[in-house]
Amino acid sequence: MVEILAEFEAQLEAVRLLPTTGGVYEVTLDGALVYSKLATGRHAEAGEVLELLRGKLRH
Repeated sequence: MVEILAEFEAQLEAVRLLPTTGGVYEVTLDGALVYSKLATGRHAEAGEVLELLRGKLRH
């Protein structure tokens, strides 16, 4: 989360953390799924979510 805020702070209108159960988390951008631990069955690697966000924001 810190790396995302550091890179995109000026572009972000809001960041929401929604609590869930079972250690599941998903990252979305403007309603589109970027990463899902539930779908992949694993935690994201270091920098993985940041790279996925960069790719979405470039388009």
